[in-house]
Amino acid sequence: MGEIESGREFVNAGSVGQAATRFVELFKPPHALRMASGEQLGPITVAYETYGELNADRSNAIFVCHALTGDAHAAGWHTDEDRKPGWWDGFIGRGRGLDTAKYFVICANVLGGCQGTTGPGSVNPETGRRYCLNFPFLTIRDVVSVHAELVRSLGITSLLGVVGGSLGGMQVLEWAVRFPDQVRAAVVLASAPRLTAQGIAFNAVGRRAIYADPGFSNGDYYESEGPRYGLALARMVAHITYLSENSIELKFGRRLQNSEKFAYSMQKETEFQIESYLHYQGKRFVQRFDANSYLYLTRMMDYFDLEEGFGSLAEALEQSRCRFFVASYDTDWLFPTSQSRELVSALLKIRRHVSFLELRCPFGHDSFLIDLPPLAGLVGPFLDRTFASG
Repeated sequence: MGEIESGREFVNAGSVGQAATRFVELFKPPHALRMASGEQLGPITVAYETYGELNADRSNAIFVCHALTGDAHAAGWHTDEDRKPGWWDGFIGRGRGLDTAKYFVICANVLGGCQGTTGPGSVNPETGRRYCLNFPFLTIRDVVSVHAELVRSLGITSLLGVVGGSLGGMQVLEWAVRFPDQVRAAVVLASAPRLTAQGIAFNAVGRRAIYADPGFSNGDYYESEGPRYGLALARMVAHITYLSENSIELKFGRRLQNSEKFAYSMQKETEFQIESYLHYQGKRFVQRFDANSYLYLTRMMDYFDLEEGFGSLAEALEQSRCRFFVASYDTDWLFPTSQSRELVSALLKIRRHVSFLELRCPFGHDSFLIDLPPLAGLVGPFLDRTFASG
């Protein structure tokens, strides 16, 4: 694929190029959002980005749901000084998995996030103070309700597809069940209809690290440096679950960071390369994410169970009307293939159109963010067939 000059030295020819985050205010009182907990919230600011062009009959829109710590900036560059493009830049663009020469792609920061959409760090208009832990309890249903309203505000009645991995895949499933008339195709990647006990356990450890940090101050820390160490530790623990044993061994093994010999000192905190890598991930995460948002979003993930209120997974999925594409990864132990098979079996039981594949990739749970060409070769044609079917 060729390269073109575009405001920086070189930009891949398939890139969406310059991207801008937009903001819209939804659920203005007296039409506040009625949340699953029974609480109401409004107005709600939503940060979102779009790529490509909406066609005349508004039938080519695809919504991308981001994972736990993602944001609306899924593709392209904000400024020439950006070190990296959007988090799924290799998958969104001309000729890519989500082809912006054909489709209009939307991505929004989730409710409760910290990248422009209303969350615990936002100011409560009723008090003039930040919500902190007074922010209403969040569920994935609430997040999807906000996304669905955003789509309606853009004048789009029906989405060609909703696509997401991990927590994003949970949003896709919720959308297909709760708003069936709005979704023609659901793409669920490295995800499941519920989190395993092991996944809940890792989230609990991360939250405990934040709560135990003296800088947490019961969530009211915005005028101080906050729970930096606790949040970094939470990220370090979580990041281990995103990798596979093989990928860690291949990349780091037992290699030392800055020496060929052990230091034999308890004062030296980082000796192995894997230790240095995890410390780096934790430090970088603190610079871009909010601890309160992390608490809310991980707990939201714990609570999600698609079949809740329906009796069974099949009965829940029976509310949907769309085509499904489900992909898992053989080295993903956070969302193992067995959970994807459970989802597919339920869809087959109710005779829904579903395509499923377990992909081989050494990168563990993060594979859907890293190993993009095989995924593009599957998702692209699936969406093309859905689009062609009218």
